[in-house]
Amino acid sequence: MTSSASQSSPVLDTARRAREAAAVLAPLPRTARDAALLAIADALVERTDEIVAANDRDVAKAREAGTAASIVDRLTLTPERIAAIAADVRQVVALPDPVGEVVRGSTLPNGLDLRQVRVPLGVIGIIYEARPNVTVDAAALCLKSGNAVLLRGSSSAYASNSALVDVLRDAVESAGLPADAVQLVPGESRDSVRELMRARGLVDVLIPRGGASLIRTVVEESTVPVIETGTGNCHVYVDEAADLDMAIDILINSKAQRPSVCNAAETVLVHAGIAQKFLPRALEALTKAGVVVHGDAAWQQAGPGLVAPATGEDWATEYLSYDIAAAVVPDLDAAVAHIRRWTSGHTEAIVTTSQAAARRFTQLVDSTTVAVNASTRFTDGGQFGFGAEIGISTQKLHARGPMGLPELTSTKYIVTGDGHIR
Repeated sequence: MTSSASQSSPVLDTARRAREAAAVLAPLPRTARDAALLAIADALVERTDEIVAANDRDVAKAREAGTAASIVDRLTLTPERIAAIAADVRQVVALPDPVGEVVRGSTLPNGLDLRQVRVPLGVIGIIYEARPNVTVDAAALCLKSGNAVLLRGSSSAYASNSALVDVLRDAVESAGLPADAVQLVPGESRDSVRELMRARGLVDVLIPRGGASLIRTVVEESTVPVIETGTGNCHVYVDEAADLDMAIDILINSKAQRPSVCNAAETVLVHAGIAQKFLPRALEALTKAGVVVHGDAAWQQAGPGLVAPATGEDWATEYLSYDIAAAVVPDLDAAVAHIRRWTSGHTEAIVTTSQAAARRFTQLVDSTTVAVNASTRFTDGGQFGFGAEIGISTQKLHARGPMGLPELTSTKYIVTGDGHIR
């Protein structure tokens, strides 16, 4: 596999500068990195008008293009949202510093001192869609963990991201750190994304954040190592031994509290033993919440005219909307089989009062998070107490589940001897 280290282009030159900045960042103390983050938070507030003006251009273009209202909302930055983003940066400052943490250590029988310590990954590339808040979130987390970051957002947010990165770079430089620790990948075409994905030797890892198509493209085409933040085809299974009131609350929260995010439920499975009691109540609650049910025959019979017939495509769909697929299953093992067939490996929940059922479900379901009597919406770095997250990894190597600061580091071994030779 060829390296990009000796080649030249605007994208590769940007990556090369990031690599130089990463070498400066790595040995810096926490105080230096935290000072840069505080400068970023202040600068975002001070330059709000500049950021909003750039964002207005992106929003106007999106509306002219007939972009869906939900996407326009994600794209939009208001003074209130910018203030919230700045507050999030200040929260990152308060998080523990992972760099230098001793993961394990010992004195070997021959007297050598061995320590495994956390170190920055180096240069992290983030490829993401129309959420300009990710520009700041990603930069803050990468800087906190001692990494340089290359940001490649969607062309629909180019003006917003450009303005934000200008603010970030000025703030970082004012704090005495290299401005090139934060860079926007040049170009708005797919060619620039492709170059970034093939900048092996200059970029240490890529993290895609967005829909299934984006993630699949990065995973399949990149020569740079990728941490896959997968889609969220999440399931709620209501067991025969479920408390029905609890099940309704968990189902509605999992689906309707914020349907456009990856930890929202997309399928509900109900044990046949309680279907007759549960389905009418669930349909009433889902309908009241504005959710359209795509159900199997049992659900259709329980709600004539309320339930759209489910197809194989529904079981595989991450709706990100007020839609949910629904089925009745004969038992827990059938629910597990359905989940293993269709899940994206993100989050699954069981509602049950049976410890045996909960134990079997958690043992058999192989996803990043398995919730017992709790909403799928808790799969989140902040909710888990990790602080901010860069994404939720659905792969099994290096990082799995919500990725906080430790997941943005690697490790190295430090071996200290006293003239030891082998």
